Amino acid sequence: MIDRYGIHLGELYFRFYGIIIMFGAVMAAVMANYRAKKAGQDPERVWDMLIWLLIAGVIGARIWHILTPPPSMQEQGITTLYYLTHPLEMLIIWKGGLGIPGAVIGGVIALFIYSKKNKLNFAQWTDIIAPGLLLAQAIGRWGNFVNQEVYGAPTNLPWKLYIDPLFRLPEYASVEYYHPLFLYESLWNIGGMFLLIWAGKKFADKLKHGDVFLAYLVIYPLGRFLLEFLRLDSAQIAGINANQTFMMIIGVIAIATLVWRHFPRQKHAAIPTNEQMEGGSESIDQ
Repeated sequence: MIDRYGIHLGELYFRFYGIIIMFGAVMAAVMANYRAKKAGQDPERVWDMLIWLLIAGVIGARIWHILTPPPSMQEQGITTLYYLTHPLEMLIIWKGGLGIPGAVIGGVIALFIYSKKNKLNFAQWTDIIAPGLLLAQAIGRWGNFVNQEVYGAPTNLPWKLYIDPLFRLPEYASVEYYHPLFLYESLWNIGGMFLLIWAGKKFADKLKHGDVFLAYLVIYPLGRFLLEFLRLDSAQIAGINANQTFMMIIGVIAIATLVWRHFPRQKHAAIPTNEQMEGGSESIDQ
């Protein structure tokens, strides 16, 4: 039997949200497999590391949510303190609560450990994975469509999204149509994916290992930073939009790192010693 949120197979229940996320992960792995071949790396590594990156990504995503629950959940008493005092609730991810920033952090940590253990070039592998990561995020956002979440401010634009009353914020109970924020982010990520692939080919002779991933850390945070202005239920810490602030910090650091890596740094001439100066004087006198 199929319902609005998933598929029932006897006692098993497969949620569309999870299916979509897994599909995104597999498509990212397929792309990474191809890019690994082009980079002269063993493509089987992609499938070997996939399970570890997925597990670490889910753990990281859940931790991010636990630390930054949105206001609508906090109003229901589901706060960070609530999770800490009800640890089993941390495991119930199907009730909502996975943060992309945490997923990326968890995945990067897992990739770093895997790379060190298997003596791989960590920076090169971040470049291999980066475009596929954006593809996975683009696909995964459609899970939010199924769950009727990650929508933006009210709107009457032609592409407006209808939100069921059950999923509206209390203060917008009478408002039917909203910005499809998940769609905006999905399209932004698709565009970013093609940009990374194009830049990787166009400037292949100038790029260093890790540059493509650093570009990812500029592209995705920029899109997320801008879209947070439309989001109604943004996670707040001390009255500050947690996701938006974090994205701004990461984006600035990534840009600064790219500039530092490629901006020509002038080498200062060594100051001559007294002996060198005296020796120079003797040669002049001669």
